[in-house]
Amino acid sequence: MHTIGKALLLLCSLTSAGEIAAQTVSGKLIDENKQPLPYANVVLLALPDSTFVTGTVTAEDGTFSLNTTTPNQLVRISSIGYNTVYKPIQPANLGVIQLTSDTQQLGEVVVKADLPKMQLKGDAMITTVTGSVLEKAGTGEDLLNKIPGVSAEDEEVNVFGSGTAEIYINGRKVRDNSEIDQLSSDQIKRVEVVKNPGARYDASVKAVIRIITKKAAGEGFGFNNRFVTRHRRTYGWTTFDQFNFNYRKGGFDLSGTLFGGRFRNGNNQQIGMKTYLDKLWEQKMDASYGKNSNSNVQGILSLNYQFNEKHSMGVRYDMDKYFNSSGDWRYTANIYADQELYENNASTMIGEDPSTRHSLNYYYNGQIGDWNIDFNADGLWNVKEESQHTREITNGETENNVNTFNKNNGTLYATKLIVSYPLWKGNLSFGGEYSHTSRTNLYHNQEGILDNDDSKIKEGSTAAFMDYSHSFGKVDVQAGVRYENVKFDYYEQGKHIDEQSRTFNNVFPSVNINFPIGKTQIQLSYSGGITRPSYDMLRGNIYYGNRYTYQTGNPFLKPIINQDLIFSASYKWVNFSFTYNRTKDDIIQVCEPYSEADPTISLLKTVNTEPYNNIISAITLSPTISWWSPQLTAQVFKQWLHAEGPDGKLTLSKPRTIIVWRNSFTLPAGFLFDVDGTYYTKGHSQNMYMGINSLDVSMGLYKSFFKERLSFQLQVTNLLEKDDVDCTIYSGIKTTTDYITNFRRISLTMRYKFNATKSKYKGTGAGESQKNRM
Repeated sequence: MHTIGKALLLLCSLTSAGEIAAQTVSGKLIDENKQPLPYANVVLLALPDSTFVTGTVTAEDGTFSLNTTTPNQLVRISSIGYNTVYKPIQPANLGVIQLTSDTQQLGEVVVKADLPKMQLKGDAMITTVTGSVLEKAGTGEDLLNKIPGVSAEDEEVNVFGSGTAEIYINGRKVRDNSEIDQLSSDQIKRVEVVKNPGARYDASVKAVIRIITKKAAGEGFGFNNRFVTRHRRTYGWTTFDQFNFNYRKGGFDLSGTLFGGRFRNGNNQQIGMKTYLDKLWEQKMDASYGKNSNSNVQGILSLNYQFNEKHSMGVRYDMDKYFNSSGDWRYTANIYADQELYENNASTMIGEDPSTRHSLNYYYNGQIGDWNIDFNADGLWNVKEESQHTREITNGETENNVNTFNKNNGTLYATKLIVSYPLWKGNLSFGGEYSHTSRTNLYHNQEGILDNDDSKIKEGSTAAFMDYSHSFGKVDVQAGVRYENVKFDYYEQGKHIDEQSRTFNNVFPSVNINFPIGKTQIQLSYSGGITRPSYDMLRGNIYYGNRYTYQTGNPFLKPIINQDLIFSASYKWVNFSFTYNRTKDDIIQVCEPYSEADPTISLLKTVNTEPYNNIISAITLSPTISWWSPQLTAQVFKQWLHAEGPDGKLTLSKPRTIIVWRNSFTLPAGFLFDVDGTYYTKGHSQNMYMGINSLDVSMGLYKSFFKERLSFQLQVTNLLEKDDVDCTIYSGIKTTTDYITNFRRISLTMRYKFNATKSKYKGTGAGESQKNRM
């Protein structure tokens, strides 16, 4: 069939040889779900012998462009898991090209297991899920936890060496990581991990994970329901249920989520504090009793209409409410002054922190000629109240009561526009983003021990970016620049405080080069980034910790500036990466005397550090051996940080190693058994020293029934209860030791799916970094 196609294309090309000259051929690839198909191979071949002329890969939005050199040429388009397509070079605009799945190829992948698990393409490390044992991982979070260089647990997703990842599903920004668990792993086609996000992403984004799903299961009504129950020793049961529905007809798509649950957790700590004030004050605290619980309901409703393969728009509403929230922390403390017992203290802290959040997103995604447009507008409104009652009994006699109330009210409006266009054999993207944030803080201390606070923060952020990608034969280059302007205004009692109000202007370049050396794919990248302090860190009022320790923020904090240089290499099932990072104005917590009038009280506050360097080196091995799929990752982190200690400067540079060994076993009768282990060694991280080696061993058993409609998953984390934390924190005149005991957790997940379709909603969101700070 391919031979006949080539012959017909050759005939067409020869008959029109005198009619065309050198030109730029462009187009856009989509998959069977009409989603853009990035990183597909587009090759220009010379006729009649089909020799290679030049090639490129499609951009993130599926677009591509190539320059022809003679009339007698044709375009070959291919991607793993899809049928190869051949196109003549005229007309020059090939329009939208839809690739269809190659079921025979996927079948061969399952049998031969020769589909690369990892490959470097464009700006990402791509892991193909289709046809691999990863399809049976369980939920979307379970799958991400098996991706090389990624950890995912309790709705927190991190990329090794980069930090917290921003998640996208089919191009749409995930606003709540619980949404990842709405996905079943067998719905996912591939996962793309970006350690060096380009200029189109906010400069505060350290890593991006893009999840691309398989084609949805047709039209009509579908739903899936997930019920989860978990138990952690000492803290009790957590139970929640999540119902997702979707109705699709033609271009219309209606989807939603209803979620409700009761969550229980806690902490078990032994804390020691040494503070060098007028004397050496020591606190030895037994904080082994700490429990908290809350109820949570969420609702999501999205409407989407796809006019055709070139135009779609939609709106999405999210509501998230926490209530019946309570915290009960009890501790006893012995206080020493110059190593002599000064007093003992028994404290009970009872707190509540209900919150409500509403968010609204509108998007338009379209193509006009060769121009691709992605527009988003967002609104967010949240309210959070925190009340705390502290009862302290000193020496078994004197009672002290402290009551505090804190209320935060936040509002955000944001817009974002991205435009892309094929230009000079490559692809040009540019756009802008604007957000306006307002956050009020009310703090009241009934007893008058601490000052009340009525402050407000207003922030306007404007960003513009441009990036360009181009292929030079087998070498792919992407370069971009992002400009951000942030105007920060601080108010107290309605009065503008000039000294604490500032304006920031930052420029962040990025470049990514991808090329092969033999069968090894190499990637070199550089980027500049920023981490702006959260609004809690910028608060100016003082919070009550206990009678010896108060806490505050710092309105004068500068944002953290990062520069990253990354080298990555991938060969079959081996992946290696090395990252050099330069950090300026990192944020840590230090301690200073609260007042000269009472030298027994210390004040914890956030400050910026001096610049320092760190390196991260990692290697991942992930072969497939028959029914066994092991994955071994080893990472070494080392920093060169100097911090203030009680006796002067400290050098905090002991390296820390992380070893992750994941194993999946395909058993008879369709069972999937997982055994994973994560081992952390001692070492420094920021101004902390992790003082013990820790081990987390986890197991999981997965089984589905009725053609995958019903599934059960049993999981145990921290099986051996060896995943404790023993850290020492250096905060200037205060040194804190904190030993945290973590307990075993057992969970059971039951999921039922009926004609479960995936929403077509494509909104990517705007103002995401400001949302996270709120």
